[in-house]
Amino acid sequence: MSESSAEAVAGAVTGTWRRAGFAGAALGIIAAGAAASVAMERLTVSRGIRRKAQLDLDSTGPYGTLRGTPGKARADDGTELYYEVDETEPDGGPLPRRRRLFGRRSPAPVTVVFSHGYCLTQDSWHFQRAALRGVVRTVYWDQRSHGRSGRGVTQREQRTPVSLDQLGRDLKAVVDAAAPEGPLVLVGHSMGGMTVMALADQYPELVRERVAAVALVGTSAGRLDEVSFGLPVMGANAVRRVLPGVLRALGQRAELVERGRRATADLFAGIIKRYSFASKDVDPAVARFAERMIESTPIDVVAEFYPGFSAHDKTAALAHFAQLSVLVLAGDKDLVTPSSHSEAIADALPGAELVLVPDAGHLVMLEHPEAVTDRLADLLARVGVARRAATVGGYGPHTRTGRPSGGTSRTGRGRPPRSGSAQSGG
Repeated sequence: MSESSAEAVAGAVTGTWRRAGFAGAALGIIAAGAAASVAMERLTVSRGIRRKAQLDLDSTGPYGTLRGTPGKARADDGTELYYEVDETEPDGGPLPRRRRLFGRRSPAPVTVVFSHGYCLTQDSWHFQRAALRGVVRTVYWDQRSHGRSGRGVTQREQRTPVSLDQLGRDLKAVVDAAAPEGPLVLVGHSMGGMTVMALADQYPELVRERVAAVALVGTSAGRLDEVSFGLPVMGANAVRRVLPGVLRALGQRAELVERGRRATADLFAGIIKRYSFASKDVDPAVARFAERMIESTPIDVVAEFYPGFSAHDKTAALAHFAQLSVLVLAGDKDLVTPSSHSEAIADALPGAELVLVPDAGHLVMLEHPEAVTDRLADLLARVGVARRAATVGGYGPHTRTGRPSGGTSRTGRGRPPRSGSAQSGG
């Protein structure tokens, strides 16, 4: 990056912050802890060595390499939505070809549909995908403007923000294309959980007729404009006022800002780690995997999605899940969608199981994959989708067989307590 380019980036960002006024300085609080750790690292490790380590992790890490049968759905505004299907396989190998007798056919299998979060991709479910592969039919899809899906047509042509209702309609398009028949289990993390709520709000008949269970991981039904991001009250209020405008301004200078992101990659890596994970011993390859997903999201896409979170309020839509088996799971140190939001969801669904995973941040399914996979396995077993033992599997150094200790669980009133219900899946 040339000196003139660096000065241009700095000038553009500085101008934006000046227009934001004094409150804009509060944004620096978010980066302070990360900047300090990065500064210490710079004292001991050269930039070249850090870059080599990143390349080594990128080349050797297995994370995000699992692929299924690809497909494409078309959203109501024409956006192309990419998904992949993992079919079930019996113990003996691929499914045999079935003959139809007298015009009858076997009932459609249960399909588990996974929706990912903001600035992530379908690969964020890597560990859960590895454990469930071949056991149950699963669908993983990329939200619009994320991963392999196309750029949102409405956003590209009309330059309007993305609404959560639009994402709910996108999920409906994926279901229609990838799982047009049979029972469904809907799993969503963060924005993906909000997407599931938006689907239920707009298509209650689909939930009533086809959905067998729901898992809401590290998500919220509303009041996201009150989240403090782990900052003092004054700083959090200032960030909430300024951040939408700053992101909008940066999104209008996407090419310039992307060059600036590359120049400040170390700082952003520290911020990503702080807001993704809570434990200190996260596998560096997993942290790098998360970093790659997040940094691959263009700044203009980040800006387009952000306003929708303040408008998000699907508390009333939770009623559509009242008669279903529901898992609500969160990291107890999540700074993005705090665990109190998951507790509020569980309070609205007395029959739900609430699991708070200790020492876990926002990307709990990557940080403590065995906890999330274990509880998903229980949920699938409860609704008869798969045998509990059959779903326990592993992939990579972060997974293990069996039920690890730790965590708190609240079993819903409509369900008898399970053995060891005071222990989480990890």
